[in-house]
Parts: sequence; C-alpha cells; structure tokens
Amino acid sequence: MYSYRPVCRLKGGQGFKIRIVQNLVRRWSELSLALQFVVAGGFGLLAVMLVVGAWVTAQIREGVIRNSAATTALYVDSVIAPLLPDLRKDQELSDSVKRALDETLGQGALGKRLESFILWRRDGTILYAKEAALIGRRFDPSDNLRSAFEGNVVAEFNTFDNDEGEEKASRLPLLEIYNPVREPWSGEVVAVTELYEIADDFQATLASALWSSWLIVAGATLAAFLLLSGIVLRGSRTIDDQRGALRRQVSELQGLVTQNSALRLRVQRASRRATALNERYLRRIGADLHDGPAQLVALAALRMDSPIFSGDGHSGESRSTEVAMIRKTLEDALREIRGICTGLVLPQIETAAATDILRLAVNEHEQRTGTSVTLTLAGQLPEPGASEKISIYRFVQEGLNNAYRHGRGKDQAVSAGMKGGRLCVEVSDAGPGFDPARVEGLGLAGLRERVESIGGQFETLTGPQGTRLVIRLSIEEQA
Repeated sequence: MYSYRPVCRLKGGQGFKIRIVQNLVRRWSELSLALQFVVAGGFGLLAVMLVVGAWVTAQIREGVIRNSAATTALYVDSVIAPLLPDLRKDQELSDSVKRALDETLGQGALGKRLESFILWRRDGTILYAKEAALIGRRFDPSDNLRSAFEGNVVAEFNTFDNDEGEEKASRLPLLEIYNPVREPWSGEVVAVTELYEIADDFQATLASALWSSWLIVAGATLAAFLLLSGIVLRGSRTIDDQRGALRRQVSELQGLVTQNSALRLRVQRASRRATALNERYLRRIGADLHDGPAQLVALAALRMDSPIFSGDGHSGESRSTEVAMIRKTLEDALREIRGICTGLVLPQIETAAATDILRLAVNEHEQRTGTSVTLTLAGQLPEPGASEKISIYRFVQEGLNNAYRHGRGKDQAVSAGMKGGRLCVEVSDAGPGFDPARVEGLGLAGLRERVESIGGQFETLTGPQGTRLVIRLSIEEQA
C-alpha cells in the first residue's frame, strides 16, 4: 500500500512530462519553416559564433601577448645583457653590477615601464631583484621559469600566482615576461629575467583588437544568418504558397467529387423517373389511340356492315348518306391521329435560333387555341445546344397548354433573357392557379426531368394571382 503511491506519483509525473513534450513538439511542428529556422538556426549560429569568436580572440590575445613580450624582452635584454658578468663562472652578482642594474632599472624609460625585475639562476636562486629583500632567496622554479630556462620566452597578461596575486592584482595592468638570458658565444641559457611591464597601452590595444575580432565575427555571423534566413524565408513562402494551392485544389477536387456524386444520383433518379414517365406516355398514347381513332375506325367498320350495304331494299340516297357518315368518321379518326402525331413530332428546330424557337412555339399555340400570347425577348439571346433547344420548345409548348387548360388562357405571356450568366425562360398566366403536387401531370413532370437532366433548374410558382413556370439553363456548361 505504501509502496504503491510513490509509484503512482512517479507515473503521473512521467505522464505530465510526456504531455509537455508532446505539446512542445506539436507547437513546434505548427510553426512555419522560416520561423523554425530563425529559432533553431539563430541558436545554432549563436553557439558557432561564440565558439569561433572565443577561439579567434584567444589566438589574437596569445599572438599579441607573445609579440609584445618578445619586443619588450628584446629591448630589456639589449639593455641588461651588457651589464651582466659571465654567469657560468660567477654564480652571484657583484655589488658594482647590482648598482649598475639599480641605476638602469630605476631611471629612464625602462624604469618607468618595469614594475618589477628579477634575475633567476637555474637552481631557483634570485640573483637580483628590484626589491632587495628577495636577493639571495631560493624558490622552487615555476612552470614558466622552467620553460624559460628551456629557451622559451613566456608571457602572461594579468595572470599571477597565489603569492603574487595579493601584491600585484590590485595594481596597474601588468605584462609578466620570462626571458632567457643566453651566453653570447654559446647561446646557452645561463639565467632568466622575470619582469613585469606596466601595460596600459598594451591593454587598450589588446581590448581594441579583441573587440574588433568580436565585431567581425558577430558581423559575419549576422550576415550569414540574414542571408540564410532570406533564402529559407523565400523557400518557406514558396512552400506555403504551393501548400495553399494544393489545399485549394484538393478542396476543389473534393467539391467536384461531391458534385459529381450528387449529379450521378440525380441522373440515376432522373433515369428511373424517365423510364416511368415513358411508360406513362406510352399508356396515354395507347389510351388516346384506343379512345379516339380506334373507336372511330370501329364505328366506321360497324357502319360498313350495315344492312344498307348488304340488302337490296335500300335506295341509293340512303347508301350515299351512310357513305358520307363513314367518310366523316374516318376523317375524324385521321384528324385525331394527325393531332397525336403533331404532339409527338418536333418541327425542325435544331438549326433554328433561340428567338425563332420561342416565336414558333407561341405562334403554334395561338393558331391551335385561338388565344393571344405576349412574347418578350430581352436583348440578344445566346445560341444553345440541340438538347437545350428541344427543352425550350417543349417547355413553352407545355407551359402554354397548362396556362390554357388551368388559367383559361388569361394574360398568357412568354419572356426570355439572361440573368446571372444563365438563360431564363418564363411562361405565365393570370389564371386562378393550381396545386402543383396534385395537378402537375405528365407534361410538367417530364419537362422537369428533361431540364434537370441537362443541368438546368425548373421552378413552379402558382397562386390565386396566376402561375409562373421558370427554367434556367447554364450556357457555360453547354459550351
């Protein structure tokens, strides 16, 4: 029980850390490539700048210190070396040599430049020092002192040992130099001079060189960062533009897929409904033929079997009258057959213009019903395709028939024009209106299917003030 709770807390803490990491990763991935480069590249180039700047300034510092120390050592050596005896034979300095060194180091430009001067023997004994109390004392040789006895000029700037720190660190900036003293004829190192040069000018020169190097490194890094940022920003914008274009294309493609699916369903429904309407058309045509011409032909056939033609007791006048009746009956049957055919067969409208088709449908209706129709054409109408021409003709034909039957032919009107890039055709009347759900028969239902199957819109507006039938056809889709 007691061991379970810490485990739960540990797991909960781990889960919290994991969620934090996941949130950071998600937010990082949501940033643009340019911003990611600015953040990551900025820190990376800053680290590179610090490393390179530190290395360059260290090299510059070391080189400046080494060159300045070599110059000072050469100058001091040219002044001090003539005063020293043969240190291979004489292990100590005479009083006259010490007085000469005191006078040389205490006066003139050299005395002003040197804060301290010590002459070391190889075993660590101080042969001479500006502080007389140090003369004759022996110390363990330091690393710098041993390196100088090996023939190297060693220099350090404002870097002191523990023994020297309390005495010299709080004073002026000093350049510590260990210079080997060589025997003129053999070149062997016989002593080492340890001197501390007051380095005011050197410190200013070194600081200026370091600042210049840092500014150059920082400027070069900034220029590289800006150049790379510009390239990455341009690439990021290109990628964002392409990504946006791709998203728009995908969205348009999805819209087209959805639209195609909807159109496919509409075509399927229209096909099923067209099949049913065709069957109803065939039934109506069969009923019209059966109830009209077929009955009249049957009546004529019955009259042909009349006793007037088979017997001899009837006069020629009776036979002539009967023949005239049969002829009239057959003529009525022929007229009804032609009327049915006229409704089924279209005139030659494939090559006619839209305005001519509208006038043809209006004129035929006026001649057939004896009513008048107001035709209004707004401007120049476009040239539709063959399917659209047939739909326009059938729409006006059936719309006027509907106005004649249900609106009693009152204020019949047909208008056509362009609205919003679509060809709009309207048939209206001032009749009492009707209920589309109950009265819309084969004609209007077939027109609706015909118009919607070619991408058009069919609208029925009816009420006590009259009826308006409107179709809208897109010219762009037809092209």
